[in-house]
Amino acid sequence: MAKLRDCLPRLMVTIRSLLFWCLVYFYCGLCASIYLLKLLWSICKGPTQTFRRVAREHPPACLNDPSLGTHCYVRIKDSGLRFHYVAAGERGKPLMLLLHGFPEFWYSWRHQLREFKSEYRVVALDLRGYGETDAPVHRENYKLDCLITDIKDILDSLGYSKCVLIGHDWGGMIAWLIAICYPEMVMKLIVINFPHPNVFTEYILRHPAQLFKSSYYYFFQIPWFPEFMFSINDFKALKHLFTSHSTGIGRKGCRLTTEDLEAYIYVFSQPGALSGPINHYRNIFSCLPLKHHMVITPTLLLWGEKDAFMEVEMAEVTKIYVKNYFRLTILSETSHWLQQEQPDIVNKLIWTFLKEETRRKD
Repeated sequence: MAKLRDCLPRLMVTIRSLLFWCLVYFYCGLCASIYLLKLLWSICKGPTQTFRRVAREHPPACLNDPSLGTHCYVRIKDSGLRFHYVAAGERGKPLMLLLHGFPEFWYSWRHQLREFKSEYRVVALDLRGYGETDAPVHRENYKLDCLITDIKDILDSLGYSKCVLIGHDWGGMIAWLIAICYPEMVMKLIVINFPHPNVFTEYILRHPAQLFKSSYYYFFQIPWFPEFMFSINDFKALKHLFTSHSTGIGRKGCRLTTEDLEAYIYVFSQPGALSGPINHYRNIFSCLPLKHHMVITPTLLLWGEKDAFMEVEMAEVTKIYVKNYFRLTILSETSHWLQQEQPDIVNKLIWTFLKEETRRKD
């Protein structure tokens, strides 16, 4: 009986792990079946339109707008990867590092590059595999450990030991992990529309609505098919994410211009440009939940109430993982694309948080 009692906890962990992976693979298959039906329906409606792609050889002018900053590159010694970023503000000022989500790239921070360059060296990064940053071929190169190390190495290469760290969506996930693993590197943490990683993994298993909203996490586990589905109908799925009534920027928000939208399509329509971003998701289930999870950095969490991908309840639960000053602001009638949809409000909230924390320290 004693041996049985000793084995029982390990047995329960094994059973839970088995059930978890059964859920993952079952849902992967379900999502693949749904998207396959969508593909067949699209082909039946118009096969020529389904496989049509417009060649985009030259970037839109907005990507070279000098008011946004200077395009720069840095090669990391250990990994050998070259990272692209856009920097605004004088060298030597405190560093503000911006991490984008999916399917985005540095341009999603255009409003913040202009806003904060007066007091910060603002750096909007293309994450590993995105845009002009190098994209390793193998999915193993996109594990969370690699992504965390990237940010640490980039800080070192830029000549900084700490920064104000801001992340949105998947970039928010990475920002949380940096604050957990390297708290000395983060003066202040600002996350937009992504909960603490442990909240996300626990909540998704207990709430079917969030499981449904996160279905793309499971769909992305499948090789090559997600990339193909994004590219059909001249990247209609990408346009849909930003413009549709269900997932796009709200009616009262600052909508993407035709040129803005074309900038996104240009970047992700380049050969192989989707594989790196989607590979970020192909390791997530083997990396979560975290062993270490407490955040000791002053934190601001901004949330769009109408986020089509994240349940707002997760934002409230996140505060239990922050053992420092924590502020949550939920913006009503706003979507997942918060820093692009309501840039003036988001920028004002960030300024208030940064100045407030300075006064608290004094």
